[in-house]
Amino acid sequence: MVRGKVQMRKIENPVYRRVTFCKRRAGLLKKAKELSVLCDVDVGLIIFSSRGKLYELSTKGTIQELVERYLNPSVTESDDSINVNNQAKSQKAEVEISVLKQEIEMLHKGMRNMFGEGKEKMTYEQLNVLEKQLEVWIYDIRSAKVKNMIQEIESLKNKEMILKAANEILLQEKSAERSIVRIVEEQSGLLNVSQMM
Repeated sequence: MVRGKVQMRKIENPVYRRVTFCKRRAGLLKKAKELSVLCDVDVGLIIFSSRGKLYELSTKGTIQELVERYLNPSVTESDDSINVNNQAKSQKAEVEISVLKQEIEMLHKGMRNMFGEGKEKMTYEQLNVLEKQLEVWIYDIRSAKVKNMIQEIESLKNKEMILKAANEILLQEKSAERSIVRIVEEQSGLLNVSQMM
């Protein structure tokens, strides 16, 4: 069975459009993976649906790394330069890990001292560092709290608007119902008068 040529225009029916999108998206992702495997190339694919949902594919690494590589292209990278970059990254990560371990140890020490469990006293500089870290934490906590409160307020405002709209609809229905009852009563009164005559 041979299919006819598909006209390239927007599909008007939203259900058919979503089905076609899902099928074609799956085919496109499959072809991108096959291209990557067959030709040993890096493929990055970003798709946004009509509803704003993100679909992405990166055959090696992450999309972010692929985009950074695209934005900062190097002419040619040899294996040596890749190894040097990897070593530099690992050394940087080790330095970061050691700094974080020191910060964690200082925080544990500060907590032990605050609760009276510490055997050694903290120096003035250590106490200043601990105080600054606590201030940063408090700031982060307060900003997260404010953000949550703002989101909750927005949510409540949306609910209020929905309830007001529902209330208006109910009031309109009630007034329409009263009007119908009044018309029916008037008509039944007219019928009673005409039957008496």
